[in-house]
Amino acid sequence: MPTLTDLVRTRTDLDAEDLEWLHALVSDWQLLADLSFADLVLWVPEHGAVQGAQVPGWMCLAQMRPTTGPTAYPEDLVGTVVRTGRRGLIDVAWRERRIVREGDPEWGSGIPVREESIPVRRGDKILGVIQRSTNLSSARTPSRLELTYLQSASDLAQMISEGTFPDVGEEPNLVRAPRVGDGLLRLDKAGRVTYASPNAQSAYRRLGLTADLAGEPLGEVTQRLVDTGEPMEESLIRVLGGGQAREAEVEANGSVVQLRTIPLVVTGNRIGAIVLIRDVTELRWRDRELMTKDATIREIHHRVKNNLQTVAALLRLQARRLQVPEGRAALDEAVRRVGSIAIVHETLSLTPDELIDFDDIADRVITMAGEVSAPETLVVPKRTGAFGVLPSQVATPLAMVLTELLQNALEHGLPDRDGDLEVRATRLETDPPHLMVVVSDDGVGLPPDFDVEGTNSLGLQIVRTLIVGELGGSLEFRGRSGGGTEVVVDIPFDHGTRSHQ
Repeated sequence: MPTLTDLVRTRTDLDAEDLEWLHALVSDWQLLADLSFADLVLWVPEHGAVQGAQVPGWMCLAQMRPTTGPTAYPEDLVGTVVRTGRRGLIDVAWRERRIVREGDPEWGSGIPVREESIPVRRGDKILGVIQRSTNLSSARTPSRLELTYLQSASDLAQMISEGTFPDVGEEPNLVRAPRVGDGLLRLDKAGRVTYASPNAQSAYRRLGLTADLAGEPLGEVTQRLVDTGEPMEESLIRVLGGGQAREAEVEANGSVVQLRTIPLVVTGNRIGAIVLIRDVTELRWRDRELMTKDATIREIHHRVKNNLQTVAALLRLQARRLQVPEGRAALDEAVRRVGSIAIVHETLSLTPDELIDFDDIADRVITMAGEVSAPETLVVPKRTGAFGVLPSQVATPLAMVLTELLQNALEHGLPDRDGDLEVRATRLETDPPHLMVVVSDDGVGLPPDFDVEGTNSLGLQIVRTLIVGELGGSLEFRGRSGGGTEVVVDIPFDHGTRSHQ
C-alpha cells in the first residue's frame, strides 16, 4: 500500500511544507477521533485543484477510527477517489473554508452516520478536508465526561480549520503519549480545572491528592504534591497552567504520572486547555529494573574483560620465564586467544544489548595481529567490506577465528614477513542471511598435501571446531589467484541482525 508521502507526491499538487503539516496532523489526530467518538477521513484534492473552486476529485489520504466508540467505516478507504458532488459537505467545506455540520444522518451503509466536514488549513491555504463520521447506532444521553470530550473535540476541530492545530514541531515524542481514555483534564484560561475524568482524578490521588481537582489551579496543586524543596521549573508551571504545548512527567508519593498539555486557542483567544494524563508508575518501575539488569550485565562483561586481561598478563609473565622456545610460543598464542575474547567482552560492556558492531572488533583484532607478529614485519593487515552487527554468540568465536587465521597467515603464508594480508567481509541477504569472510595473503601458498581435517596445528583445529561445530558454518582453504592462500569462512546468522548501511 502506498504511503501518505507517496500519495501526496504522485497524486496531488501539495508541496513539501504541506506534506509536513499533514504528517503532523495524522500523527496526532487519534486525539480528535477519540474525543469525537467518530471516524476521521482525510480527503485531499487531486492534481489541478484551485483554492475555493470545484476540484477534479477527492482522494482519501488517511483514515483514523476511534477507540472510544464504534466505527462508521470498517473498510479501508485510503487511496480511494470520489468525484466532486458525491460527498457534498466536503465540497462546501473546501469552497467556503468553514466547518460544515448541516445534513441529516446518512444510512448508506445500513447504520445512521452523522457527517461533518472540517477544512484543514495551513496559513491561508486549505490543504484538504477531514470528514468526521459518527456512528449513531449506539447513541445515548451523554454523560458529563462525554460532553466534555465533545466540547474539546469541537474546539480542536475549530483550531484545525483556523490553522492553529497541529502545532508542527510539538507532536508527541514520548514512547507512548497519554491518550484520551488514560485520563483527561479540562482547564479554563486561568489554568483551573473545570473537569477531571475519573482516571485523571485517580492518577492525582496516587500522587497524594486528597481533595477533588475540580476548581483547583493545576499548576499549584501539582507543585504542592511534588514539592522537593526546589522551585519548580518555570516551563513546567506554564505547561500545567495550560499555556504551553508540551509533555512532562511528575513523580510524588511513589507514583509517576505522564502529562500532555494541548492549549485551546479559538479565533485567536486562548480559552483554556486539555491535559491528557497517564499513570506510568508500573512502567517506570519496569524500566528501572531493566536498566539495572542492563547495567549489571555490562558490569559483568567489564569484569570478565578485566579478568581475561589479568590471565593474559600472567601468561605473558610466565612466557618470559620459560627457556624453551616452543613453550614460550605456545603461551604467546594463548595470550592472543585470550586477548581476542577480552576485546569482545570489552565491547559488550559498552553496549546495552547483546548485539555488537563487529567492524570495530575486527579492526582491533587485525591491528593486534600485525603488532605482535614481529617488530620488523613489513606486513600491514587490512580490512575491506563490513561485518556489520552480529549477536554476541557469533562475535566471540568469530574473533577467535580471525585471530587464528591471521596468525597462521603471518607465520606460514608470509614467513618472510613481507606481503599483503587482507580480510574481506561480505553479508549475503539470503534466507537465512550469511556472513562470508575471506582471509587472503599473497605468500607461499598451501603445501601440496595440506588437509585441514588432518592438520596437527592447534590453531586450525580451533578454527574448524568453532566454525563448523559451534557456528554451523563452513571452512575452505584454497589457492589464491596470482599466488598465495585464501581461507573462506561462511557463517549463517540470525535474521534479527542487520548491517549498518
